[in-house]
Amino acid sequence: MAFDVARIRGLFPALGDGWIHFDGAAGMLIPEQVASAVSTAMRAPVSGPGGAFPASHRAESIVGAARRAVADLVGADPAGVVLGPSASVLLRRLADAMSDRWTLGDEIVVSRLDDEANLAPWLRVAKRAGAVTRWSEIDIETCELPAWQYESLVTARTKLVTVTAASGSVGTRPDVPTVAEFAKRVGARVVVDATYAAPFVPLDINSSGADVMVVSALAWGGPSIGALVFRDPDLLERLPSVSLEPEAQGPARLELGPHAYPLLAGLVASIDYLAGLDDAATGSRRERLRTSLNSTKSYHAGLIAQLATELRSLRHVMVIGDAMRRVPSLAFTVAGRKAPEVAEYLASQGMCAFADDGASGLFESLGVGEVGGAVRISLAHYSNVFEINQLVRVLNDLR
Repeated sequence: MAFDVARIRGLFPALGDGWIHFDGAAGMLIPEQVASAVSTAMRAPVSGPGGAFPASHRAESIVGAARRAVADLVGADPAGVVLGPSASVLLRRLADAMSDRWTLGDEIVVSRLDDEANLAPWLRVAKRAGAVTRWSEIDIETCELPAWQYESLVTARTKLVTVTAASGSVGTRPDVPTVAEFAKRVGARVVVDATYAAPFVPLDINSSGADVMVVSALAWGGPSIGALVFRDPDLLERLPSVSLEPEAQGPARLELGPHAYPLLAGLVASIDYLAGLDDAATGSRRERLRTSLNSTKSYHAGLIAQLATELRSLRHVMVIGDAMRRVPSLAFTVAGRKAPEVAEYLASQGMCAFADDGASGLFESLGVGEVGGAVRISLAHYSNVFEINQLVRVLNDLR
């Protein structure tokens, strides 16, 4: 395996801004090949699908290529790939469709670890249907999400279990297959938000146990495109359609309005970029994705472990959580400093990082707001040891 971070950094023109980017969870920078694919598609004649002329055929070809690329990413059937403007928009459509027959007293299970984008849609439809919301809790010391608790959380009335594949805030990767196994015992649907996992670990929708998996291309340096992936494409035919076309079938049932074809071309290029992270990867795109993302996983495991260890050596810095399985994201507090103050100081030193005031979500449940919030650090494919050392040096000076 060959993850050459120097080569990868050369793919990102935006790194020429001179800043150190620890803001990966908000969306990685755009590789040159993705920008080129979008601009090339914008210059070409592209019309709507269904016509008997080249511009229409080109539109159909782009959509088909995008479905196949996403399917390769998660190990699914392209017939089960729904495309849309963002993961948040698609999750809202999915929640409306899946809750259509929920009744008073039905239940859903959600997680304290999840991002708001994968909570708000389900909480809204549960309230509308009169369904009961059950919460899985995290271990406040490690930020792990224990899978054993789902055995009691899931009941015969459970209609849906939704859980993240990885936290973009503290990095935790829950045991999704075990969670899904508890859900399957009662016939509940499982929706997995793989947004923050997709850039760093190989995905397999079948082994995960998910009925539906959601990803966002922004997370790995792609365009603003989201996708819902159905393990069984036939499930799409059993959900209410939101399409403006009365005869819509398959993924088109959950797609509203025309596609942004240049962005879909960029989506394909971004997944090809992921497949080439390991320059020794060979075989089909699915095989190259598995090889490249395994290499990525190994590289970033070492990088985040080094960062966590060195931050813990600073007496005035407290790293939040210590999950065994994780993606390269973490959060920390600085004694005597509020998180926005620390983030502003990092910015003055040429580093991009976000502050969270701890007033909601995961950090609220951890009580982080009481100590002034937390600073979130998210590594990207182009992060390297030099940048880690710079962060530690700068924080060491902040006393």
